[in-house]
Amino acid sequence: MKPSELRALTIDELRLKELEMKKELFNLRFQKATGEIENPKRIYFVRKDIARIKTVIREKENA
Repeated sequence: MKPSELRALTIDELRLKELEMKKELFNLRFQKATGEIENPKRIYFVRKDIARIKTVIREKENA
C-alpha cells in the first residue's frame, strides 16, 4: 500500500488497517510453520506495510 493512500485515511481507519495487517501476518507465520505458505515473500511485504501504517499514524498524531 502506498503512503499517499494511507495519508488519506483517518487515524481510526489506520488503526483498523494495522490490526488487519497484524492478523494477516499472524496467519502467514502460521502457514509458514505448517509448510502451507504459497508466497513466503508476502510476510516481508506485510511487515513493511505495518511499518508504513505506524509511520503515518505517528505523523498524524504529531501534526
